Amino acid sequence: MSIKQNKQPQPEKWSPSEVEIIKANSNYLRGTLEQSLNDEVTGAIAADDTQLIKFHGSYQQTDRDLDDERKRQKLEPKYSFMIRARVPAGVSTAEQWLALDALADKYGNGTLKLTTRQAFQLHGVIKRNLRQTMKGMNDVLLDSIAACGDVNRNVMSTSNEALSPVVGELSSFARSISEHLLPKTTAYHEIWLNKKLVDGGASDEEPIYGKTYLPRKFKIAIAVPPYNDTDVFANDIGLIAIVENDELKGYNIAVGGGMGKTYGMPETYPRLADVLGYVAKEKALQVIEEIVKIQRDFGNRENRKLARLKYTLDRIGSVRFIELLNSRLGFEVEKARTYHFESNGDVFGWKKAVTGSWFLGLHIEHGRVQDTAGLKLREALREVAKLKVCDFRLTGNQGLVLGNISSADKLKVQEVLSRYSAGDAKVLSGLRRHAVACVALNTCTMAFAEAERYLPALVGKLEISLEKHGLSQDDILIRMTGCPNGCGRPFLGEIGLVGRAPGKYNLYLGAGFAGERLNTLYKEMLGEEEILQLLDPLFGQYAKERKGKERFGDFIVRTGVVDPSQSVSVIN
Repeated sequence: MSIKQNKQPQPEKWSPSEVEIIKANSNYLRGTLEQSLNDEVTGAIAADDTQLIKFHGSYQQTDRDLDDERKRQKLEPKYSFMIRARVPAGVSTAEQWLALDALADKYGNGTLKLTTRQAFQLHGVIKRNLRQTMKGMNDVLLDSIAACGDVNRNVMSTSNEALSPVVGELSSFARSISEHLLPKTTAYHEIWLNKKLVDGGASDEEPIYGKTYLPRKFKIAIAVPPYNDTDVFANDIGLIAIVENDELKGYNIAVGGGMGKTYGMPETYPRLADVLGYVAKEKALQVIEEIVKIQRDFGNRENRKLARLKYTLDRIGSVRFIELLNSRLGFEVEKARTYHFESNGDVFGWKKAVTGSWFLGLHIEHGRVQDTAGLKLREALREVAKLKVCDFRLTGNQGLVLGNISSADKLKVQEVLSRYSAGDAKVLSGLRRHAVACVALNTCTMAFAEAERYLPALVGKLEISLEKHGLSQDDILIRMTGCPNGCGRPFLGEIGLVGRAPGKYNLYLGAGFAGERLNTLYKEMLGEEEILQLLDPLFGQYAKERKGKERFGDFIVRTGVVDPSQSVSVIN
C-alpha cells in the first residue's frame, strides 16, 4: 500500500475529560500523592490521586461486603489498595515468588492473584503500608510502574518454552517492548522508593507519551501459533510470531482489539483486532512505537468510554490507518503471512523444551494462590520455590508454568506437588480446566455481580450436566466477569457470563476456541437456575449432533443457536 495515496487524517480537537485535566496538572504523575500518603486522618487518598496512582500500579478499593454496615456505623469505607506487579511475559524468579508470597502475608490479605495479563496482584494493602510493599517488590527487582493507567501495560507473551523454540526470544522482546514504552517520569522512584525529588519535575520528559500520556489504557500481547494463549486479538496490538524452520522471522501485526463495553451505550463494543500486515522482527519495535503514537495523537480525549484504540481505528478506518502508519514509518507494512491458531487455553502437564529443560503447566483456579481447608496451594508453591530449581511463569489464563527445570530436579518438584495434590489439571473437567473469572466482588468498584467467588460453584453444577451427556473431559471455554469491562475476556468464551446485577448475568455463546471469533448475546438477566436450564439441553444437543471434533462454540454457531452474522471474526 502506497505511503502517499491520500491526504492523511488530522487529529481532532477534544474538550478534555476530567481525567485528562488531572493528568495535565499532575506534574508528570505526581499530583498530591505525597500529601495523600502522609494524611493519617483517612485510609483513602485524594480523589484526583485515585486516578494518578493507577499509573504507579495501584487501585484504591473498598471492601464492598462491609460498605453498608460501615455506613450505618458512620464510619468511612474500609479502604485498601491493590498493587499490580509488572512482569513482562509473566516470567519471574523463585526469589521473586517468595518475596511476593511474604508480602502477601505481611501487608496483604494472605493471597496472591495471578492475572489474565500475566501479572501479580496483591490485595488488601492499607495506605500506610503502600511504600513498604512497593519497596519490598523493588528489593527483588520488581516494580508496579505502568501496570495500570493510561499507558502501555504489562506486555504478554507465550511463557511455556516447551511449546516452541522461539518462546525465549519472544519473552526477551516482550521485556524490550515493556522497557521501551515505560513512562520516563521519575515520580515513581521519588514517591515509593524515597529517591531525591526532582525540583518541579523540570527534568522530566515523555518523548513517546507526552505530558498527558495516552487517552486510555493500552495492551500488547505476543503469541506463537498454533497457541493463542495470550488472546492476541483482544489487545490494542497483537503480535503473531511467524516462525520458519524454528527461526523467528517477524510478526503479523494485529491492531484494535479490546473487550470492554458499557451497558446502555451501544456505541461501545468488544472488538477483535484486525491483522494489518507483516513486519520483520528487526522493525517490529518501531512499528509498535508508531502505533502507540497514533493512538496518542488521534485517540478520543473527551469521552473515556470511547478512547481505546479500537474506536480510533474504526473512526479513521483501517485503510487510512495503515496509510497513516506507513507514512510515519517511512516504509510499508508487508502483506500478512499465513498462520494458524488451534486454541487459546493453557497447555498442562510436563513438556520438554528443545534445550532439554522441563516445563510444567499447572492449573490455578482463577489465578488465586491461597491455602484452603482442602488444598494448601500457597504452601505447596512456597516449598517448590524454596528448592530454587525453577522459575515461575504466569500464563494469560491465570495459570502457572514452572520452568527451566533440569531432568535431575524434575522429580523433586513433582514430589512436592504430589504430596500436596496441587495443580494437576488431569483430575479436572474440561470446563473447569479452561474457566476464567475476574476478581469482581468484593473489592472491584466496577462489579455488578460475583465472578471469582462464584464461578467454581457454578462450574460444579454444570459438571453434573456435562457428565450426564458424556462431556466431562471435553475442553469448553467458560469465562465470567462481574461487569462488561472485560478483564476476564468474557466475550471470547464459548460460554460467556457477564454480570448485570447481584446474581444476574447476560449469557453469551459461540466464541471460537482459538480466540478468533467473539461470542454473541444469547439471553439477558439470567439467574443460576435459568443458566443451568438453558445450557443443559445445549450440552445434550452438542453431544449428539456435533461433527467429529467440532468445538462447542463452532457447533453453537453452525446450528444457529446464535446468529453467525453477529459473531465478528478477525480480518485475516
